Amino acid sequence: MSWKEGCYIGDWSFLWERRFRGPDVLKLFADTSVNNFAKFDLNQSKHVIHTDKNGKLIAEGILTRLGEDEYMHFGRGTFWVDYNLRHGDYDATSQADDWFNFQVQGPEAIHVVEKACGESLRDVKFMYNGHIKIAGCDVVALRQGMAGELGFELQGDIKKSQEVYDAIIEAGKDFGIRKLGGRTAFINHLEACFPTIVTDYLPAIFEPDMADYLKEFRDAMPAFASTFNVAGSFEGKQISDWYRSPVELGWANRIHTGHDFIGRDALTEEKANPRRVIRTLVWNPEDLVKVYASLFKQGDPYDYMEMPREQRGFMYCDKVVKGGSEVGATTSRGYSYFFREMLSLATMDVAEAEIGNEVSVVWGNPGHPQIEIRATVQPAPYKQDNRRASY
Repeated sequence: MSWKEGCYIGDWSFLWERRFRGPDVLKLFADTSVNNFAKFDLNQSKHVIHTDKNGKLIAEGILTRLGEDEYMHFGRGTFWVDYNLRHGDYDATSQADDWFNFQVQGPEAIHVVEKACGESLRDVKFMYNGHIKIAGCDVVALRQGMAGELGFELQGDIKKSQEVYDAIIEAGKDFGIRKLGGRTAFINHLEACFPTIVTDYLPAIFEPDMADYLKEFRDAMPAFASTFNVAGSFEGKQISDWYRSPVELGWANRIHTGHDFIGRDALTEEKANPRRVIRTLVWNPEDLVKVYASLFKQGDPYDYMEMPREQRGFMYCDKVVKGGSEVGATTSRGYSYFFREMLSLATMDVAEAEIGNEVSVVWGNPGHPQIEIRATVQPAPYKQDNRRASY
């Protein structure tokens, strides 16, 4: 409830950061991203999306313009952009950096951050950055909202991370701040519809023409971040069946076809004629009870449903069916305490994506007992989007 009623602090310092400098940085990102960079202000951040030649997601992340020719890129996409820099002809450089990255999210987040830094942040616009000091440390304060609520990401030198963290906790005591735990961390992604790599899609890096990049990527990444596993009732014929496009994940508005980029032709066609769109599924509670009840009966039970949701490391993907036909695939199943409902994100055939449509989710891995759980199609995001709310 922290991001509905108060605020939380979550630690995303595990993300990868890379600093890009030089006059060709924006050309590099334009060539490797679906986004439009014609307007990119100082201290602005953009959600950048990288796709392969077929328009499928390789990675996505946040790019921040820190100076005239200086940018900081967060996320796994740093490896892909750096790979293209080294194999292309760009007047630019890059180097790995290491910043802490604390999310302070919820309706009280503004009060907590202002108390911690001792100054007003009311003039910082959505997806723009303020520059503040907390515990004597220079901090970049990005106004965004990964919980679908007003919030900030606070970024700075990793060597100062503990002092900054402690100062935020102290400032948040009067506002009911909570420390976000790993088991609930991605419920906000589910409620607010922020599809996540490995959880909602596999990166499109397993095709033959990506072999060199895949080797570099795996050599550079720790084992936990370069292992990709799938589970659930969905049965694909090839690994690309677990790929997704930005159109399918609700990011069609990010795609700017007025410039050349990897995947442009495929995405131009898909954006004009989408086959699937993203929705939230609300699972039937009576059918859910049968899954848990099977644990207390003789015979093989249904596969266990982790609460509040499966932990990371697998893409749990289940078939969505109607009238005996497969009409979509669902991921990110999780229990929302706020809504008192089991929810999931789903990429649905356009013809079956109408709000209120009744479908079924097939629960259970292939070869295990399976049950069809009724579900209702609802909008994504499911929770009201308050990221741009006024103070």
